[in-house]
Amino acid sequence: MKLKIEDEFASRVPAYRVIVLECQMQNGPTSETQKAEMQQLCDKIQSSCAIADINQRPAIAATRTAYKACGKDPNRYRPSQEQLMRRVVRGLGLYNVSSVVDAGNQFSLLTGCSIGCFDRSAIVGDTLTIGIGREDEPYEGIGRGPINVGGLPIVRDAAGGIGTPTSDNERTKTTPSTTHLVATIHIFDPSLDAEEMIATISDLLTRHTGATDIKAQVFQA
Repeated sequence: MKLKIEDEFASRVPAYRVIVLECQMQNGPTSETQKAEMQQLCDKIQSSCAIADINQRPAIAATRTAYKACGKDPNRYRPSQEQLMRRVVRGLGLYNVSSVVDAGNQFSLLTGCSIGCFDRSAIVGDTLTIGIGREDEPYEGIGRGPINVGGLPIVRDAAGGIGTPTSDNERTKTTPSTTHLVATIHIFDPSLDAEEMIATISDLLTRHTGATDIKAQVFQA
């Protein structure tokens, strides 16, 4: 995949970086090993973090700042990694979806960064664009229905929005038949090491989805 970052977005969030990762993989039900790994991570977070601490986590704080810079209230449209953390800290645990979705959730909890996981066969064209959502832009969040993406950082393909740090789009979501994954990792905190991020998600995808032929690129605003 190629990637472009729109000038308006870059001017509002100048420290932004994004990782675009592609791989071959086999999606399927979450294994018992992965479930146990996720539960161990949740237990660790719940025992060491309070609700008030979540927004202070550097990667999450930076994401919230970026939302404000783009024109969105992060308390009304919380970034996905913040949503996950709040569930865990409240003792609600994580729901299991599939091996690839759960690997993405693990990654978000470990790093504080949001990740979008897309089926390459559903993406239109060979170029992704990072920009700011428009108020009248149609967008169907996974399991959420229509979402007002106005003011949200957004990933678009040739047909429109496919992902935001709050929710990905139904149109390009992964399914049990997905074998070619495209993932976008949003890095708003300039102190984070992109190569460490790549190593973390590559390890999760390799162990839980049998990922092969992993390729990752880092793009800077």
